[in-house]
Amino acid sequence: MTGDHETIDHADVRAATGRTAGHTRPVTVAPDDTVEGLHLAYEFTQHTGSFKARGAINFTTAHLAAGTMPSAGVVIASGGNAGLACAWAADRCSVPATVFLPETAPEVKVARLRSLGATVHLVGKEYAEAFEASRDFAARTGALLSHAYDNPYIAAGAGTLMEEIHAALPELDTVVVAVGGGGLFSGVAAAAHAHGVRVVAVEPENSRALHAAIAAGHPVDVTVDSVAADSLGARQVSREAVRWAGLADCVPVLVPDEEIVVARRLLWDDRRLAVEHAAATAYAAVRTGAYPVGDGERVCVVLCGANTDPGDLVTRASAPTGG
Repeated sequence: MTGDHETIDHADVRAATGRTAGHTRPVTVAPDDTVEGLHLAYEFTQHTGSFKARGAINFTTAHLAAGTMPSAGVVIASGGNAGLACAWAADRCSVPATVFLPETAPEVKVARLRSLGATVHLVGKEYAEAFEASRDFAARTGALLSHAYDNPYIAAGAGTLMEEIHAALPELDTVVVAVGGGGLFSGVAAAAHAHGVRVVAVEPENSRALHAAIAAGHPVDVTVDSVAADSLGARQVSREAVRWAGLADCVPVLVPDEEIVVARRLLWDDRRLAVEHAAATAYAAVRTGAYPVGDGERVCVVLCGANTDPGDLVTRASAPTGG
């Protein structure tokens, strides 16, 4: 890749694997006893609590190696997983990081970003205003503008997760991932396609940017109204996600919010796994039969993140009563 808007393939994912080695935590893959042949990929234990660390460190190290990292460092507009990952990767590589957030951003997010060494600017009332401010900052200072998902280094970095899953489960038939903007899906699909693995792309019913794009043949704006919107709330998927939906063995699936909530609760009640709703979205597809696992099929569900408030999971009903 020589630019920030090119397509990716398996070679890009393999290159990202070399760059991210020693930086990211190898994923743990564990069997799940609820469905025969089912495994769970515990990516929620990754640095900063989500798969986003993979793309962020690939983006940062690639630009450092190419000599294209400016002295002003990187800039991103994101108060979520992408912003945390960008700040973490920059700090790890001793690169300045600037993060723009709306003025309404929770103080806990601001404090966490600052703890990672990022300079934080609060601008406007909505994300769009923060994003425009980040673009202005990049133009004014020369800082390198990063993106939450629509960047080939970000997507290829996310694909390193699939390489690790395949190494752990070489006979894998199907991988199940949640889809927001399409960065994780694109990277995983590029690697899965090379290994002959099907990709189940799961979205909430009311946050279906990939479904809409597949129907239209190109990215389109969608209305976002989902319990998982904090992570899967992209109004439009990347063009690369649409491209890989056509190239790979891809099965698009929708799940309702109520099933996402139930799946997240079950992961806590049965396994004490506190994950965000995005991770539960992927699990819900298998749990509900929205994606029916075939006889003898070997499936791995990616639990992609854990940046969530676990307070609503620890209830009187699920707490131990003694003994």
